[in-house]
Amino acid sequence: MFKAIASTFSNCFKIPELKSRILFTLLLLGICRLLAWIPAPGLDASSLNEFFKDASREMNSLLGMYSMFTGGGLQRCAVGALGIMPYITATIIIQLLSAVVPQLSKLVREEGGRAKIIQYGRYLTVVLCLGHGTLMALGWEHPQQLFGEQFQGKLVVVENLWWYRIQTVLMLTTGTMLLMWLGEQITERGIGNGVSLVITIGIIADIPGAGQGVYYMMFPPEGGGAGLHIFQLAGLILLLVAVVAGVISVTQAQRKIPVQYAQRAVGRRVYAGQTSYMPLRVNYAGVMPIIFAQAILMFPSMVFFKLGRIVDMGFFEEVGRQLSPGYLMYYLLYGGMILFFSYFWVATQFNEIQIADDLKKHGGYIPGVRPGQATSNFLHHSMSRITLAGALFLTVIAIMPMLLGDWFNIDPRVSQFFGGTSILITVGVMLDTMRQMESHLLMRHYDGFLKKGRIRGRF
Repeated sequence: MFKAIASTFSNCFKIPELKSRILFTLLLLGICRLLAWIPAPGLDASSLNEFFKDASREMNSLLGMYSMFTGGGLQRCAVGALGIMPYITATIIIQLLSAVVPQLSKLVREEGGRAKIIQYGRYLTVVLCLGHGTLMALGWEHPQQLFGEQFQGKLVVVENLWWYRIQTVLMLTTGTMLLMWLGEQITERGIGNGVSLVITIGIIADIPGAGQGVYYMMFPPEGGGAGLHIFQLAGLILLLVAVVAGVISVTQAQRKIPVQYAQRAVGRRVYAGQTSYMPLRVNYAGVMPIIFAQAILMFPSMVFFKLGRIVDMGFFEEVGRQLSPGYLMYYLLYGGMILFFSYFWVATQFNEIQIADDLKKHGGYIPGVRPGQATSNFLHHSMSRITLAGALFLTVIAIMPMLLGDWFNIDPRVSQFFGGTSILITVGVMLDTMRQMESHLLMRHYDGFLKKGRIRGRF
């Protein structure tokens, strides 16, 4: 099997167009990683970087998760410290408004309206970056308020604070806009899934940190308590395998709706009716509900924490704490948002009315279902049921590893990477990327990533 996969990857570089797309994608992803390492002017992140390495479990795990999604940009005070999340948040807001604002709904259906919607999303991204960048700059200016009193150090090395604030906000905004542009270029000229790949490469970059966390759990430093038992390590590995297998199964699962085409007479020739099927994916939205839920929940907690410490009110700090991983409110909102965005994505991307009209136009029908409105209702009902199953499974896989990490006192870096959100995003994006690459291979009569020429479940 590994030999076949290696042969398939070698075939990818035999196709000039696919080879150029892969190399172009790798080049842009390398630039994305540079943005997570280049420090913003006027900041010295050495003490903060050491703090993140040595921070105990009592540190706000939300900041650790946010740093992971930015590929470590937060702890390095980098130009790309905001990551791609403001752009994703803007996209969510625009899509929600498109569903409720008639003018935007009409614009989506018009020719060229999609480009206008994308332009509005970019404008909103700039606004969000300015707001998030201001909070980030103030947080770096007063690191004890953002990272806790246990942080000892000074990040800002510029005497003129107003100049520091202005240049930092502009730098962070520019970094996010550059990441957004790079993601769009990967989607257009690379192998696709640009924004998702930008997030994934930041998660993959945290592999050394997760490996270090496992090592310290196995062999804790002196005075760090008992080490991880071999059976507990085996449990972590089994959890990783189970999550990966579950993600692949749900991502590739389909319900096949049979479709019958009536006989057609073209001139003197009569073509017999054909039988086909319509594949309805169980997890139609892929990893987008996970990314959307993380983007929505990530910033309110930071805002409430910062607001509570500025106005010296414990209420806001408590709200921010409840919206952080490890608290019941966070898990309830996280699971609810995954369910909501699973259905929201299907409602905005799956048009059962148009599918029913196209079937009727081409003489196709679902056996036992009348063409037209009845077919549309049947597709809507079927998609709603399988989406519920996929969304529930997605929610369980996203939340259960986090709960197990809290119950068994596992290092957050390990629990975040070896189970739950990180694996869901990484595996889901990798499957979508392989699907893009496989389409190029199959069009040129090369084998896909398995011996049968295609990944199981793809048609």
